[in-house]
Amino acid sequence: MAYFAAVLARTGAGWDVSETELDDVETLADLTDLARATAEDDDTVLVFIEQEDAWFAVLRIDGEDDPRIFVSDAAAAARSSYGSVLTDELIEQDGEADFDDLDGLVAELDEDADASDEADDADEDDEPAGGPGATPVGPIGDSELLSEFGLGQAALLELAGEGAAPGDALGEIAEALGCGEILEAVR
Repeated sequence: MAYFAAVLARTGAGWDVSETELDDVETLADLTDLARATAEDDDTVLVFIEQEDAWFAVLRIDGEDDPRIFVSDAAAAARSSYGSVLTDELIEQDGEADFDDLDGLVAELDEDADASDEADDADEDDEPAGGPGATPVGPIGDSELLSEFGLGQAALLELAGEGAAPGDALGEIAEALGCGEILEAVR
């Protein structure tokens, strides 16, 4: 599948948008360095990455702060080289503890289930097993990374929802930032 990647650097006049190649990106540090190289006076830089019909990601870098990441579908992204760079980092940062807690909650609920629910449990056995460090299906990361630009958590999660087209989602994000036409021009 085809990838699209763009760097959006905030300037005094708005956003400077340019398409970028990710051929030399092997780690999150590589991607962060690529973004910081386009920054003007430690202003905000966003990186949009999209794999056609599968997932999109937004990486935000503010000066020397740690990058903030949002991925629309972690499971789909984890199956791609560029996406796995982001999902692996997110899961490593805080995913394991959250998944451990979730696993414990599921185990408690299973213990409390009635014997009459055994038929339902058999259906659940067909689902892929998760565990500590497993990649979740659906959005992962900082869903508030664009709130100060007018795109709140609920709106971003809606753009990442089931049936949403990643390319359209990035277009809507760019529109909210005021650079939709510029992004479409570099596509």
